[in-house]
Amino acid sequence: MNTRDIDENVTAELARLRDSIDNIDAAVVHMLAERFKCTQQVGHLKARHQLPPADPGREASQIARLRQLAENAKLDPAFAEKLLNFIIAEVIRHHETIAAGEGEGEGEGAGAGAE
Repeated sequence: MNTRDIDENVTAELARLRDSIDNIDAAVVHMLAERFKCTQQVGHLKARHQLPPADPGREASQIARLRQLAENAKLDPAFAEKLLNFIIAEVIRHHETIAAGEGEGEGEGAGAGAE
């Protein structure tokens, strides 16, 4: 079946839903960018005070918190944890770069972290 054979009401509903998905995707990107700006600042603060890039205690509490939020929102907690672990790994990588003195000129949206 091709799109010409689909009822136009279905096509309109599909377009409406896809527009909503596109809007949500844009909001997620903007929210992540804001989060990354904050964690970049954390990375610089940690580097100035010789603090380690990773904070396993903070990361564990953030994962537990996010899993609970996911459950409450009817989202798979395992998925939420995988997403946060991905973000945390990227943040740590950027914090390590900052600590090594290579991150001073990076853009604001470079890293995320558990912070």
